[in-house]
Amino acid sequence: MYDEDDTSQPTSCTAPIIPIETTRKKKKRKRSQITICLTNCRYESIRKVASAFGMREVSEDEAWNFYWTDMSVSVERAKEMKRFQRINHFPGMLEICRKDLLARNLNRMQKIYPKEYSFFPKTWCLPADFGEALNYSKSRKNKTFIIKPECGSQGRGIYLTKSLKDIKPTDKLICQVYLSKPYLVDGYKFDIRVYTLITSCDPLRIFVYNEGLVRFATSRYADPNANNTTNVFMHLTNYALNKHSRTYVYDSEAGSKRKISTLNKVLLSQGVDLDRLWHSIDQVIVKTIISAWPILKHSYHACFPSHDMVHACFEILGFDILLDHKLHPYILEVNHSPSFHTDTQLDREVKESLLTDTFTMLNIWQCDKKRVLEEDRKRIRDRLLQTNKFAEYTPTEEKEPERSPWQTQIQWEETHLGNFRRVYPAGAQYAALFQQPAGSLYAGTAASRARGDCTRVQREEFQQTKAKAEALKKPSQPKAKEGEKKEKEEEGATSNINSTDDKIKPRPKDVKRKDKEREDKGKLVAKSSLAQQSVTAPEEKESKPPYVLCSYEPDPIVEKEERERVNLLAQRDFLIRSYGMLEQIYLVMKKMGTLRPEDERKYGVYGRLSVVPHSPKIIYPKNLE
Repeated sequence: MYDEDDTSQPTSCTAPIIPIETTRKKKKRKRSQITICLTNCRYESIRKVASAFGMREVSEDEAWNFYWTDMSVSVERAKEMKRFQRINHFPGMLEICRKDLLARNLNRMQKIYPKEYSFFPKTWCLPADFGEALNYSKSRKNKTFIIKPECGSQGRGIYLTKSLKDIKPTDKLICQVYLSKPYLVDGYKFDIRVYTLITSCDPLRIFVYNEGLVRFATSRYADPNANNTTNVFMHLTNYALNKHSRTYVYDSEAGSKRKISTLNKVLLSQGVDLDRLWHSIDQVIVKTIISAWPILKHSYHACFPSHDMVHACFEILGFDILLDHKLHPYILEVNHSPSFHTDTQLDREVKESLLTDTFTMLNIWQCDKKRVLEEDRKRIRDRLLQTNKFAEYTPTEEKEPERSPWQTQIQWEETHLGNFRRVYPAGAQYAALFQQPAGSLYAGTAASRARGDCTRVQREEFQQTKAKAEALKKPSQPKAKEGEKKEKEEEGATSNINSTDDKIKPRPKDVKRKDKEREDKGKLVAKSSLAQQSVTAPEEKESKPPYVLCSYEPDPIVEKEERERVNLLAQRDFLIRSYGMLEQIYLVMKKMGTLRPEDERKYGVYGRLSVVPHSPKIIYPKNLE
């Protein structure tokens, strides 16, 4: 752009004459304007940086190149995208950006690789893991727990507690063991906001920004006790909370919010090995993303099967890292849409430089929108007309470079890192983490445990029912066999009448005695199975009678059920008598002449009671009169 007061600008009169050939060349080299849709973006810093790159802001209905939104990507939005369009979120990234899903994925990986995933505090997803968390709190009464909403942000709804008894078993919360010994700077607790850029998920490429934010608490830290657990300015480092504190300090060097470079100077003065520290932080970030990588890869290929020119998605994540007293990094949460508000000069310096380096690394001019749209139109026209015009395209394909767009993009990223550093791919140190055992992706979750428990209970009930049925069926088998023998003997009698006296004989007494012993044994087995069921399932209030498969066997009478049945019959009889229903029925039947002599003898007393003054008047229908 030219300055208005600059007299060295070429005017229309003094403009040199340029040959036609050079103008044509310039027209060919001219780049098409890049457009960006910021309809669902509320940050002015993004608009400022986009305009600095020459991007034009458009609406959702136009053919935009970039779509920047503060919300997650819907499947409908992803499927409508053209081959040249890019969006700032990956579908499926909520697997690590929601607190409950992050806990689920890291707990799952922790079971598979306990040494590699020791950077996450012990966490339970309530209400599914409420019993497990309650037992843990009872066995370790000196522990403090931090309770968070499953999908909250900016520190809302977070509190500390020493006991989990006050939590309702139905509340959807995240319960974590509180890290009570953090690393302190000048006596204050802090966490680090590390900005991470993912340019593609297949192949996975992760970059970490060298500059970031360090958020300090505004009250000096003390070990949690009954008196200070409610002090959020001491235990929480969220900027949205601490900016309302009276002791919040606005100073880039010694304030409540500082740069990572400032923190590095402080740690270096204390003799901390910065290379080792940041290498461990990079490992935490990469391992966290790898925990959700199978879902990211599957969701990406399902939503963008035709993106062959550029990567359809990129994303800037905000990792919140806490250091303990031994400088071991722990991940607190991952922010899906980190704030790009620039309230202070420090925020402007960090966030605007981050956005500038991000757009530079993305190579926004890589894909020609007009060319892609023209190719798509030709492809659609050829498909409709059912013609093959490969001969027209063969010369252009030969002229194209051998390198694929992905190789071009990778080379561009390596040469335009800016203030980023590549943390993945980084050798073969993470290769084993991708080889997750079959079936482990959804194992170890609350839902899977619930399904497993339900399946186990159903299997046990089926086995018990089967055992009871077999126990009840055993006494009846000899009788059935005896009947079969008699039928065979009768059939044989028709063929050989002389042999009937030999074949049909009364059963000896010892055989009857054995049958009786078998019946007694079967009853004992049934009783033992019932007793075992009452012992193995103490939670059931009432013992259920065994299911009888044989129709000719009577159901066993349960004393408690029989007593309840008799009480209900007595109650019904009392209600019928108290409402005078028998008297009413007797009078109606007597008027209609349907009473039998034995009925009059048996129920004649009701006719004598019909003269009671408080008895209700009977209104008969016309057809009865």
